[in-house]
Amino acid sequence: MNDRVLIVGAGHAGATLAGLLRQAGHAGPLHVFGDEPDLPYHRPPLSKKFADGEPAQWLRPAEFYREQDIGVHVGEHVVAIDRSRRTLCTASGGSHPYDHLVLATGARPRRLTVPGADLDGVVSLRTLADARVLRACLARRGPLAIIGGGYIGLEVAAVARANGVDVTVLEREDRVLARVASPRLSQILAAHHREQGTSIRTGAAVSHVDGHGGRVRAVVLADGSEIPCEAVLVGVGAVPRDELAIAAGLHCDQGIVVDARARTSDPRVLAIGDVTRRPLGERHVRLESIPSATEQAKQATATILGCAPVTAEVPWFWSDQFGLKLKIAGLVPPRPDTVLRGDPATGRFALFHHDGGTVTAVESANCPAEFMAGKKFIASAARIDPARLADDQVPLRDAVLT
Repeated sequence: MNDRVLIVGAGHAGATLAGLLRQAGHAGPLHVFGDEPDLPYHRPPLSKKFADGEPAQWLRPAEFYREQDIGVHVGEHVVAIDRSRRTLCTASGGSHPYDHLVLATGARPRRLTVPGADLDGVVSLRTLADARVLRACLARRGPLAIIGGGYIGLEVAAVARANGVDVTVLEREDRVLARVASPRLSQILAAHHREQGTSIRTGAAVSHVDGHGGRVRAVVLADGSEIPCEAVLVGVGAVPRDELAIAAGLHCDQGIVVDARARTSDPRVLAIGDVTRRPLGERHVRLESIPSATEQAKQATATILGCAPVTAEVPWFWSDQFGLKLKIAGLVPPRPDTVLRGDPATGRFALFHHDGGTVTAVESANCPAEFMAGKKFIASAARIDPARLADDQVPLRDAVLT
Protein backbone atom coordinates (compact mmCIF):
# COMPACT_ATOMS: atom_id res chain seq x y z
CA MET A 1 0.00 0.00 0.00
CA ASN A 2 3.00 2.33 0.41
CA ASP A 3 5.12 1.34 -2.59
CA ARG A 4 6.22 4.04 -5.01
CA VAL A 5 4.33 3.68 -8.31
CA LEU A 6 5.33 5.49 -11.49
CA ILE A 7 3.06 5.50 -14.56
CA VAL A 8 4.49 6.45 -17.95
CA GLY A 9 1.66 7.71 -20.15
CA ALA A 10 -1.10 10.15 -19.27
CA GLY A 11 -3.82 8.76 -21.53
CA HIS A 12 -6.97 6.94 -20.50
CA ALA A 13 -5.13 3.84 -19.26
CA GLY A 14 -2.58 5.67 -17.11
CA ALA A 15 -5.01 8.19 -15.63
CA THR A 16 -7.57 5.48 -14.88
CA LEU A 17 -4.95 3.37 -13.11
CA ALA A 18 -3.90 6.29 -10.91
CA GLY A 19 -7.49 6.90 -9.84
CA LEU A 20 -8.17 3.21 -9.21
CA LEU A 21 -5.06 2.85 -7.06
CA ARG A 22 -6.11 5.69 -4.77
CA GLN A 23 -9.69 4.40 -4.69
CA ALA A 24 -8.41 0.97 -3.62
CA GLY A 25 -6.40 2.47 -0.76
CA HIS A 26 -2.89 2.82 -2.16
CA ALA A 27 -1.21 5.46 0.03
CA GLY A 28 2.31 5.55 -1.37
CA PRO A 29 3.86 8.02 -3.82
CA LEU A 30 2.05 7.97 -7.15
CA HIS A 31 3.23 9.85 -10.24
CA VAL A 32 2.03 10.02 -13.86
CA PHE A 33 4.33 11.22 -16.68
CA GLY A 34 2.86 12.46 -19.96
CA ASP A 35 4.50 13.76 -23.14
CA GLU A 36 1.66 16.14 -23.97
CA PRO A 37 1.23 19.55 -22.31
CA ASP A 38 -2.36 18.81 -21.25
CA LEU A 39 -3.94 16.96 -18.35
CA PRO A 40 -5.32 13.50 -19.24
CA TYR A 41 -8.32 13.82 -21.55
CA HIS A 42 -10.92 11.71 -23.36
CA ARG A 43 -9.69 10.63 -26.78
CA PRO A 44 -12.91 9.35 -28.46
CA PRO A 45 -14.23 12.92 -28.97
CA LEU A 46 -11.15 13.72 -31.06
CA SER A 47 -12.67 11.90 -34.03
CA LYS A 48 -16.35 11.94 -33.06
CA LYS A 49 -16.82 15.58 -31.97
CA PHE A 50 -13.75 17.53 -33.08
CA ALA A 51 -15.87 20.01 -35.06
CA ASP A 52 -18.13 20.93 -32.11
CA GLY A 53 -15.71 23.50 -30.68
CA GLU A 54 -12.82 22.98 -28.25
CA PRO A 55 -12.37 19.18 -28.22
CA ALA A 56 -10.72 18.97 -24.78
CA GLN A 57 -12.73 16.90 -22.30
CA TRP A 58 -10.65 16.22 -19.20
CA LEU A 59 -10.82 12.78 -17.62
CA ARG A 60 -10.55 14.44 -14.20
CA PRO A 61 -10.31 18.09 -13.12
CA ALA A 62 -6.96 19.35 -11.87
CA GLU A 63 -8.37 19.45 -8.33
CA PHE A 64 -8.81 15.68 -8.34
CA TYR A 65 -5.09 15.03 -8.77
CA ARG A 66 -4.21 17.54 -6.05
CA GLU A 67 -6.76 16.14 -3.61
CA GLN A 68 -5.64 12.56 -4.27
CA ASP A 69 -1.94 13.49 -4.06
CA ILE A 70 -1.25 12.22 -7.57
CA GLY A 71 1.69 13.89 -9.24
CA VAL A 72 0.87 14.57 -12.90
CA HIS A 73 3.95 15.63 -14.84
CA VAL A 74 2.71 16.99 -18.18
CA GLY A 75 5.15 17.73 -20.98
CA GLU A 76 7.67 15.39 -19.33
CA HIS A 77 9.24 12.93 -21.75
CA VAL A 78 10.63 9.70 -20.30
CA VAL A 79 13.78 8.71 -22.18
CA ALA A 80 15.08 5.59 -20.42
CA ILE A 81 14.35 2.88 -17.87
CA ASP A 82 17.08 1.41 -15.67
CA ARG A 83 15.57 -1.86 -14.49
CA SER A 84 18.58 -2.87 -12.39
CA ARG A 85 18.34 0.32 -10.32
CA ARG A 86 14.56 0.62 -10.69
CA THR A 87 14.65 4.17 -11.95
CA LEU A 88 13.40 6.03 -14.98
CA CYS A 89 15.06 9.06 -16.53
CA THR A 90 13.34 12.04 -18.13
CA ALA A 91 14.47 14.44 -20.83
CA SER A 92 14.73 17.22 -18.25
CA GLY A 93 17.46 15.26 -16.48
CA GLY A 94 15.38 13.83 -13.64
CA SER A 95 15.93 10.36 -12.21
CA HIS A 96 12.91 8.82 -10.49
CA PRO A 97 13.01 5.59 -8.43
CA TYR A 98 10.11 3.15 -8.45
CA ASP A 99 8.86 0.04 -6.72
CA HIS A 100 6.33 -0.58 -9.51
CA LEU A 101 6.56 0.89 -13.00
CA VAL A 102 3.58 0.88 -15.36
CA LEU A 103 4.01 1.58 -19.06
CA ALA A 104 0.86 3.10 -20.59
CA THR A 105 2.54 4.79 -23.54
CA GLY A 106 -0.22 4.00 -26.06
CA ALA A 107 0.24 4.05 -29.82
CA ARG A 108 1.08 6.57 -32.51
CA PRO A 109 -0.45 6.96 -35.98
CA ARG A 110 1.19 4.93 -38.69
CA ARG A 111 2.98 7.29 -41.07
CA LEU A 112 2.08 7.69 -44.70
CA THR A 113 5.29 6.88 -46.60
CA VAL A 114 4.68 8.47 -49.99
CA PRO A 115 6.08 11.66 -51.53
CA GLY A 116 4.25 14.74 -50.32
CA ALA A 117 3.14 13.25 -47.01
CA ASP A 118 4.84 16.14 -45.19
CA LEU A 119 2.91 18.91 -47.00
CA ASP A 120 0.95 21.45 -44.99
CA GLY A 121 -2.63 20.24 -44.68
CA VAL A 122 -1.74 16.54 -44.33
CA VAL A 123 -2.70 15.59 -40.79
CA SER A 124 -3.16 12.57 -38.54
CA LEU A 125 -5.43 12.28 -35.54
CA ARG A 126 -4.25 10.95 -32.19
CA THR A 127 -3.82 13.92 -29.87
CA LEU A 128 -5.68 17.02 -28.78
CA ALA A 129 -3.25 19.10 -30.82
CA ASP A 130 -4.06 16.97 -33.90
CA ALA A 131 -7.79 17.53 -33.39
CA ARG A 132 -7.31 21.29 -33.22
CA VAL A 133 -5.32 21.25 -36.48
CA LEU A 134 -7.96 19.12 -38.19
CA ARG A 135 -10.76 21.40 -36.98
CA ALA A 136 -8.89 24.41 -38.41
CA CYS A 137 -8.50 22.60 -41.74
CA LEU A 138 -12.22 21.85 -41.93
CA ALA A 139 -13.13 25.40 -40.97
CA ARG A 140 -12.02 26.40 -44.47
CA ARG A 141 -14.78 24.13 -45.84
CA GLY A 142 -12.52 22.84 -48.61
CA PRO A 143 -12.75 19.21 -49.75
CA LEU A 144 -11.22 16.57 -47.46
CA ALA A 145 -9.48 13.39 -48.57
CA ILE A 146 -9.21 10.60 -46.00
CA ILE A 147 -6.56 7.96 -46.62
CA GLY A 148 -7.70 4.82 -44.81
CA GLY A 149 -11.20 3.45 -44.35
CA GLY A 150 -10.90 2.38 -40.71
CA TYR A 151 -13.04 3.53 -37.82
CA ILE A 152 -11.13 6.79 -37.32
CA GLY A 153 -11.43 7.66 -41.00
CA LEU A 154 -15.14 6.88 -41.15
CA GLU A 155 -15.89 8.78 -37.94
CA VAL A 156 -14.11 11.87 -39.24
CA ALA A 157 -15.90 11.47 -42.58
CA ALA A 158 -19.26 11.44 -40.80
CA VAL A 159 -18.47 14.61 -38.82
CA ALA A 160 -17.11 16.39 -41.91
CA ARG A 161 -20.15 15.52 -44.02
CA ALA A 162 -22.47 16.67 -41.24
CA ASN A 163 -20.68 20.01 -41.46
CA GLY A 164 -21.10 20.33 -45.20
CA VAL A 165 -17.58 19.31 -46.24
CA ASP A 166 -17.03 17.22 -49.39
CA VAL A 167 -15.30 14.00 -48.35
CA THR A 168 -13.55 11.25 -50.29
CA VAL A 169 -12.42 8.11 -48.43
CA LEU A 170 -9.57 6.22 -50.08
CA GLU A 171 -9.10 2.61 -48.97
CA ARG A 172 -6.48 0.37 -50.54
CA GLU A 173 -8.30 -2.86 -49.55
CA ASP A 174 -11.42 -4.05 -51.37
CA ARG A 175 -13.70 -2.80 -48.58
CA VAL A 176 -13.68 -0.36 -45.68
CA LEU A 177 -12.92 -1.73 -42.20
CA ALA A 178 -11.32 -4.76 -43.84
CA ARG A 179 -9.16 -5.63 -40.80
CA VAL A 180 -11.70 -5.10 -38.03
CA ALA A 181 -15.26 -5.66 -39.28
CA SER A 182 -17.25 -8.33 -41.04
CA PRO A 183 -17.87 -7.99 -44.79
CA ARG A 184 -21.57 -7.46 -44.09
CA LEU A 185 -20.96 -4.55 -41.71
CA SER A 186 -18.48 -3.04 -44.15
CA GLN A 187 -21.12 -3.18 -46.86
CA ILE A 188 -23.80 -1.63 -44.64
CA LEU A 189 -21.61 1.21 -43.41
CA ALA A 190 -20.24 2.00 -46.87
CA ALA A 191 -23.78 2.23 -48.23
CA HIS A 192 -24.86 4.45 -45.34
CA HIS A 193 -21.92 6.81 -45.89
CA ARG A 194 -22.62 7.04 -49.59
CA GLU A 195 -26.26 7.89 -48.87
CA GLN A 196 -24.96 10.81 -46.80
CA GLY A 197 -22.80 12.05 -49.67
CA THR A 198 -19.43 10.53 -48.80
CA SER A 199 -17.43 9.33 -51.80
CA ILE A 200 -15.71 6.01 -51.05
CA ARG A 201 -13.09 4.49 -53.34
CA THR A 202 -11.81 1.02 -52.48
CA GLY A 203 -8.81 -0.67 -54.06
CA ALA A 204 -7.30 2.81 -54.13
CA ALA A 205 -3.52 2.78 -53.77
CA VAL A 206 -2.00 6.21 -53.10
CA SER A 207 0.96 7.14 -55.30
CA HIS A 208 1.76 10.54 -53.81
CA VAL A 209 0.32 13.74 -52.42
CA ASP A 210 0.58 16.72 -54.73
CA GLY A 211 0.96 20.28 -53.47
CA HIS A 212 1.35 23.89 -54.46
CA GLY A 213 3.36 26.43 -52.48
CA GLY A 214 4.03 23.87 -49.77
CA ARG A 215 0.35 23.05 -49.21
CA VAL A 216 -1.61 19.99 -50.28
CA ARG A 217 -3.55 20.26 -53.53
CA ALA A 218 -4.56 16.69 -54.36
CA VAL A 219 -4.02 13.02 -53.60
CA VAL A 220 -2.76 11.13 -56.65
CA LEU A 221 -3.59 7.43 -56.96
CA ALA A 222 -1.54 4.68 -58.56
CA ASP A 223 -3.86 4.67 -61.59
CA GLY A 224 -3.06 8.35 -62.19
CA SER A 225 -6.40 9.76 -61.02
CA GLU A 226 -6.37 12.81 -58.77
CA ILE A 227 -8.55 13.60 -55.77
CA PRO A 228 -8.54 17.41 -55.34
CA CYS A 229 -8.54 18.46 -51.68
CA GLU A 230 -7.51 21.19 -49.27
CA ALA A 231 -6.80 18.78 -46.41
CA VAL A 232 -5.81 15.14 -46.05
CA LEU A 233 -6.43 12.97 -43.00
CA VAL A 234 -4.12 9.97 -42.77
CA GLY A 235 -5.82 7.11 -40.94
CA VAL A 236 -3.85 4.01 -41.90
CA GLY A 237 -3.57 2.44 -38.47
CA ALA A 238 -1.44 2.85 -35.37
CA VAL A 239 1.79 1.34 -34.07
CA PRO A 240 2.56 0.70 -30.39
CA ARG A 241 4.90 3.09 -28.64
CA ASP A 242 7.06 0.32 -27.24
CA GLU A 243 10.49 1.90 -27.79
CA LEU A 244 11.13 2.40 -24.07
CA ALA A 245 10.25 -1.21 -23.35
CA ILE A 246 12.44 -2.54 -26.17
CA ALA A 247 15.41 -0.44 -25.01
CA ALA A 248 14.89 -1.74 -21.47
CA GLY A 249 15.02 -5.35 -22.66
CA LEU A 250 11.39 -6.24 -22.01
CA HIS A 251 9.69 -8.88 -24.13
CA CYS A 252 7.99 -7.14 -27.04
CA ASP A 253 6.35 -8.46 -30.18
CA GLN A 254 4.69 -5.60 -32.04
CA GLY A 255 3.74 -4.27 -28.63
CA ILE A 256 4.68 -5.04 -25.03
CA VAL A 257 3.70 -8.64 -24.24
CA VAL A 258 1.78 -8.93 -20.95
CA ASP A 259 -0.13 -11.61 -19.09
CA ALA A 260 -3.67 -11.52 -17.72
CA ARG A 261 -2.43 -9.51 -14.73
CA ALA A 262 -0.76 -6.82 -16.89
CA ARG A 263 2.72 -8.09 -16.00
CA THR A 264 5.60 -7.82 -18.46
CA SER A 265 8.66 -10.08 -18.51
CA ASP A 266 9.92 -8.04 -15.52
CA PRO A 267 7.64 -8.55 -12.48
CA ARG A 268 8.29 -4.98 -11.33
CA VAL A 269 7.18 -3.53 -14.66
CA LEU A 270 3.58 -3.66 -15.84
CA ALA A 271 2.03 -2.42 -19.08
CA ILE A 272 -1.54 -1.48 -19.98
CA GLY A 273 -3.51 0.02 -22.86
CA ASP A 274 -2.88 0.27 -26.58
CA VAL A 275 0.85 -0.42 -26.27
CA THR A 276 0.29 -3.99 -25.10
CA ARG A 277 -0.26 -7.38 -26.65
CA ARG A 278 -2.53 -9.05 -24.15
CA PRO A 279 -3.87 -12.61 -23.87
CA LEU A 280 -7.22 -13.41 -25.44
CA GLY A 281 -7.95 -17.09 -25.44
CA GLU A 282 -4.86 -18.86 -26.75
CA ARG A 283 -3.52 -15.78 -28.56
CA HIS A 284 -1.91 -12.47 -27.69
CA VAL A 285 -3.56 -9.53 -29.47
CA ARG A 286 -3.51 -5.76 -29.47
CA LEU A 287 -6.88 -4.28 -28.54
CA GLU A 288 -7.07 -0.54 -29.19
CA SER A 289 -10.12 0.40 -27.14
CA ILE A 290 -11.14 2.31 -24.03
CA PRO A 291 -12.83 -0.75 -22.43
CA SER A 292 -9.64 -2.79 -22.86
CA ALA A 293 -7.52 -0.01 -21.33
CA THR A 294 -9.92 0.25 -18.38
CA GLU A 295 -9.88 -3.51 -17.83
CA GLN A 296 -6.09 -3.60 -17.86
CA ALA A 297 -5.97 -0.70 -15.40
CA LYS A 298 -8.07 -2.86 -13.07
CA GLN A 299 -5.70 -5.78 -13.63
CA ALA A 300 -2.67 -3.62 -12.81
CA THR A 301 -4.36 -2.26 -9.66
CA ALA A 302 -4.98 -5.80 -8.42
CA THR A 303 -1.40 -6.86 -9.23
CA ILE A 304 0.23 -3.87 -7.51
CA LEU A 305 -1.91 -4.21 -4.39
CA GLY A 306 -1.65 -8.01 -4.25
CA CYS A 307 -5.39 -8.58 -4.74
CA ALA A 308 -7.18 -11.42 -6.52
CA PRO A 309 -6.98 -11.41 -10.32
CA VAL A 310 -9.64 -9.52 -12.24
CA THR A 311 -12.20 -11.59 -14.12
CA ALA A 312 -11.64 -11.32 -17.88
CA GLU A 313 -14.23 -9.37 -19.86
CA VAL A 314 -15.49 -9.83 -23.41
CA PRO A 315 -13.61 -7.25 -25.53
CA TRP A 316 -15.79 -4.54 -27.00
CA PHE A 317 -15.71 -1.03 -28.41
CA TRP A 318 -17.99 1.55 -29.97
CA SER A 319 -18.17 4.02 -32.84
CA ASP A 320 -20.53 6.87 -33.77
CA GLN A 321 -21.19 7.52 -37.47
CA PHE A 322 -24.03 9.83 -38.46
CA GLY A 323 -27.06 8.46 -36.58
CA LEU A 324 -25.56 5.02 -36.06
CA LYS A 325 -24.46 4.16 -32.52
CA LEU A 326 -22.28 1.15 -33.22
CA LYS A 327 -21.27 -1.32 -30.53
CA ILE A 328 -19.13 -4.35 -31.28
CA ALA A 329 -18.19 -7.22 -28.95
CA GLY A 330 -15.86 -10.15 -29.50
CA LEU A 331 -13.51 -10.63 -32.43
CA VAL A 332 -15.01 -11.22 -35.86
CA PRO A 333 -13.55 -14.36 -37.48
CA PRO A 334 -12.22 -14.16 -41.06
CA ARG A 335 -15.18 -16.01 -42.64
CA PRO A 336 -18.02 -15.96 -40.15
CA ASP A 337 -21.46 -17.52 -40.31
CA THR A 338 -23.69 -14.52 -39.74
CA VAL A 339 -27.24 -13.96 -38.54
CA LEU A 340 -28.87 -10.59 -39.27
CA ARG A 341 -31.45 -9.42 -36.75
CA GLY A 342 -33.28 -6.20 -37.59
CA ASP A 343 -33.15 -4.11 -40.75
CA PRO A 344 -30.12 -2.02 -41.80
CA ALA A 345 -32.45 0.27 -43.78
CA THR A 346 -33.99 1.44 -40.48
CA GLY A 347 -30.61 2.03 -38.82
CA ARG A 348 -31.39 -0.65 -36.20
CA PHE A 349 -29.75 -4.04 -36.64
CA ALA A 350 -27.38 -6.58 -35.13
CA LEU A 351 -25.06 -9.03 -36.84
CA PHE A 352 -24.45 -12.14 -34.74
CA HIS A 353 -21.42 -14.13 -35.90
CA HIS A 354 -21.20 -17.76 -34.86
CA ASP A 355 -19.16 -20.92 -35.30
CA GLY A 356 -21.51 -23.87 -35.61
CA GLY A 357 -24.09 -22.04 -33.52
CA THR A 358 -21.68 -20.76 -30.84
CA VAL A 359 -21.68 -16.95 -30.88
CA THR A 360 -18.20 -15.43 -31.25
CA ALA A 361 -18.97 -11.77 -32.03
CA VAL A 362 -21.78 -9.26 -32.39
CA GLU A 363 -21.84 -6.01 -34.40
CA SER A 364 -24.83 -3.80 -33.62
CA ALA A 365 -26.26 -0.40 -34.48
CA ASN A 366 -28.79 1.33 -32.23
CA CYS A 367 -29.66 -2.04 -30.64
CA PRO A 368 -28.46 -1.98 -27.01
CA ALA A 369 -30.46 -5.06 -26.00
CA GLU A 370 -29.00 -7.15 -28.83
CA PHE A 371 -25.51 -5.91 -28.01
CA MET A 372 -25.80 -6.83 -24.33
CA ALA A 373 -27.29 -10.21 -25.21
CA GLY A 374 -24.45 -10.79 -27.67
CA LYS A 375 -21.84 -10.07 -24.98
CA LYS A 376 -23.53 -12.58 -22.68
CA PHE A 377 -23.73 -15.17 -25.45
CA ILE A 378 -19.99 -14.78 -26.13
CA ALA A 379 -19.02 -14.93 -22.43
CA SER A 380 -21.06 -18.07 -21.82
CA ALA A 381 -20.24 -19.72 -25.17
CA ALA A 382 -23.98 -19.96 -25.73
CA ARG A 383 -25.28 -21.89 -28.72
CA ILE A 384 -28.12 -20.30 -30.64
CA ASP A 385 -30.75 -21.30 -33.16
CA PRO A 386 -29.89 -19.07 -36.15
CA ALA A 387 -33.45 -19.04 -37.50
CA ARG A 388 -34.97 -17.97 -34.18
CA LEU A 389 -32.25 -15.38 -33.60
CA ALA A 390 -32.94 -13.84 -37.01
CA ASP A 391 -36.62 -13.37 -36.14
CA ASP A 392 -36.85 -10.14 -34.14
CA GLN A 393 -40.32 -11.19 -32.96
CA VAL A 394 -38.66 -14.01 -30.98
CA PRO A 395 -37.24 -12.87 -27.62
CA LEU A 396 -33.45 -13.07 -27.54
CA ARG A 397 -33.43 -15.51 -24.63
CA ASP A 398 -35.62 -17.90 -26.62
CA ALA A 399 -33.03 -18.12 -29.38
CA VAL A 400 -30.58 -19.88 -27.04
CA LEU A 401 -30.42 -23.65 -27.25
CA THR A 402 -30.69 -25.37 -23.89
